[in-house]
Amino acid sequence: MAQSLPATMVCFDNMSIEFFYNQSKKNISKTFQPKDIVVVSLGFFVSFFVIFANILVMMAIFMNRRFHYPIYYLLGNLAAADLFAGVSYLYLMFHTGPWTIKLTVYQWFVRQGLIDTSLTASVINLMAIALERHQTIFTMQLHSKMTNHRVVMLIIGIWVIAIVMGLIPTMGWNCMCNIVVCSTMAPLYSRSYLVFWALLNLLIFMVMVAVYTRIFIYVRRKNHRMSQHTSQVKYKETVVNLMKTVVLILGCFVVCWTPGLVLLLLDGLCPSCDVLTYEKFFLVMAECNSFMNPIIYSYRDKDMRDTFKRILCYPCRSSQQTGEHSGVHFNTLEQEVLSESDGTHNNSVKPPLKRPL
Repeated sequence: MAQSLPATMVCFDNMSIEFFYNQSKKNISKTFQPKDIVVVSLGFFVSFFVIFANILVMMAIFMNRRFHYPIYYLLGNLAAADLFAGVSYLYLMFHTGPWTIKLTVYQWFVRQGLIDTSLTASVINLMAIALERHQTIFTMQLHSKMTNHRVVMLIIGIWVIAIVMGLIPTMGWNCMCNIVVCSTMAPLYSRSYLVFWALLNLLIFMVMVAVYTRIFIYVRRKNHRMSQHTSQVKYKETVVNLMKTVVLILGCFVVCWTPGLVLLLLDGLCPSCDVLTYEKFFLVMAECNSFMNPIIYSYRDKDMRDTFKRILCYPCRSSQQTGEHSGVHFNTLEQEVLSESDGTHNNSVKPPLKRPL
């Protein structure tokens, strides 16, 4: 009782990181143990791969005019969020283990804020992609009619929200003035903030799943009304292929991040629960999601694979240049389908198809 009274009245913002970790009973290694070396080495490897892969995706979207559409701009922004996650995780690797004890309170908040911002940006990007796909599929469009100006404003809005969410604990929603509510996994964060953050992200996941479920129900009903005419079969294939990549991206994100969010929820609601046993494993699992998206892009999208090859292999460029700078675009699913099924095209100059994802 004697210790809990001043905890509710006195702020400890001048105390060391070790003080808060001791209060939360989260031990800091004094020297690098074999486990720390393995975690840091794996973290460096994953971070560098994430950074390289997502820079490649962003370059491909920038260089190839076939990707100059709202859906690809949003996917490029998702790659930027994943790139930021790689940088954040790399920063974390330089400030973890025995290095943690050397951090100031400000440096610790920067470390955690970077991770929070990157995750929030990824989640909101996925929500924007889901809503964009909902709008285009239900209006029978291949691409959104959203203007470039609106896309830019949307991307700016995504990052503003992400940065604000990352700064909230620094701006006051922490436990430095009430150490009895400090969490175990993040000893300077209030447990109530962890509950809020985890529930908010889980709610967004559920909304995205509901949106994609509604899209699939609509596409399924639409397919039942189609005959076996060639153009309609291609129409069906285009719609289905259009959805598979974004659903795979969403699925990987949910699988990789949900365990960590549930662990944060347990940390916030159950102070006596042992959350440290799986903390590092779930963090690495979450970071792995950031290099899954480029793999999905290259596996699902031939245009993206070809662009990757042109970037990585300069001699291959000459054989891949044809059609990249064509001005032929298809704004509706019907236009693309008719182009594929029309046998009257000039065989010497065939318009390139814009089939995303």
